[in-house]
Amino acid sequence: MIILNTPHNPIGKVFHREELERIAALCRKWNVLCLSDEVYEWMVYDDAKHIRICTLPGMWERTITIGSAGKTFSVTGWKIGWAYGPSNLITNLQMVHQNSVYTCPTPIQEAVAIGFELELTRLESPDCYFNSLPQELKVKRDFMAKFLQDAGLKPTIPEGGYFMLADWSNLGNKIDLSSEADQYLDYKFTKWMTKNMGLQGIPPSAFYGEDHKKFGENFVRYCFIKKQENLEKAAELLKKWKA
Repeated sequence: MIILNTPHNPIGKVFHREELERIAALCRKWNVLCLSDEVYEWMVYDDAKHIRICTLPGMWERTITIGSAGKTFSVTGWKIGWAYGPSNLITNLQMVHQNSVYTCPTPIQEAVAIGFELELTRLESPDCYFNSLPQELKVKRDFMAKFLQDAGLKPTIPEGGYFMLADWSNLGNKIDLSSEADQYLDYKFTKWMTKNMGLQGIPPSAFYGEDHKKFGENFVRYCFIKKQENLEKAAELLKKWKA
């Protein structure tokens, strides 16, 4: 099995058609199942386009696609998701799911279904939530990228999702991390920023296995699906710090 995540968390990578076709070709060649995490499918920016790998030739019968109500409708407290694919795979998944969680909040399921029914009828309209949300988030993304860059970080501009990775290593000579006892530098940096700046980030090495945590140490992950006033406060904090 291969696990695919597009748009990707945390780097914001959106796999292009040519890349997906290469992955699909390998799946067909080696008879590999694909578990495709596409929870950020409606949040893509600029010229990026979300393509479901299950729509490529020979992939439907070997793909389970995962979605999330929390990400789709910006209600992350609603722990409702879904998976779709061929009946032989979904039947087995249903058995595992039933014995794992047993039940689920049916009223929230109904609310999500109504939300889809409403928004899919407006899919060609700019007022559709699936269209307006990425437009709103693109502005926030660009705003965050600028104030991080102005502060000396090197942001990676995401093509999708609502997280942004930034390289903070240029700031190493401006901060003293010796008081932080954590093993990994990104943990030290995020704790220092929280205590001294009031700016909370996530250490990316948390997403790595023990053998690869070093690859995330020079980065920090920030979330830009925030109220504009909060983003502006973050920008002001970094501006004062830089001065």
